[in-house]
Amino acid sequence: MRIKYSISILFGALLIILVMVVVSFAVIESKSSQEKYISDISKSIIIHESMAQVDQERSKSVNKILDIIEKYNNEMNDSQRVDIANEIYEMSVKYPNLNIDFIAATITHESANTWDPQVVSRVGAMGLMQIMPSTGEYLAAEEGIEWTSSKMLNDPLINIRLGCRYLNEMVTMYDHDGGLAAYNAGPRIARLWLASNKNDNILWKETRGYVPAILKLYAEFQTFGEM
Repeated sequence: MRIKYSISILFGALLIILVMVVVSFAVIESKSSQEKYISDISKSIIIHESMAQVDQERSKSVNKILDIIEKYNNEMNDSQRVDIANEIYEMSVKYPNLNIDFIAATITHESANTWDPQVVSRVGAMGLMQIMPSTGEYLAAEEGIEWTSSKMLNDPLINIRLGCRYLNEMVTMYDHDGGLAAYNAGPRIARLWLASNKNDNILWKETRGYVPAILKLYAEFQTFGEM
């Protein structure tokens, strides 16, 4: 009887220990799940806050571009203005060297203050960013766009996409003022100009006025709309 009693006590003790272990694991698992849940919630909040900031920044930038377009071309329909503004914003995200003010300043000057997607220069440069058809075909190939004809440059979204690609390449190599010189006169002239410590005699007459004109617009647009 004493042996059976001892075994019963031992069995009972083991059972109690087993239950305690199971409960402990359940508590630990529950605590781990709670911590994971809290961690997931925290990450979700951070992500949503970041998205809200991005949306706010995008909205602010797009509205600013819309105001700039309206200043120079108040006859452009709302749908096209919104499309152009969004494309410019996308290019500023794609190319950190090109913020919305710099792109807008370039377009303003290139289009002779018209923001007219159909504008054509006397030498045949087309659209908002005044791209020559031969350059447009080359840039389209780089961008993975099937080139069908020069009329594609009348599409403001394609024009901006190609123009910003080229402008970014030039700014990356020669900084903003050198990049503008290269965009207007070509990389060779820009290199010579920079190597001469920006001796304007190196530049074409048009380019001498082109660079400071865009930089002036750029400075103006940086505070555009501020009270």
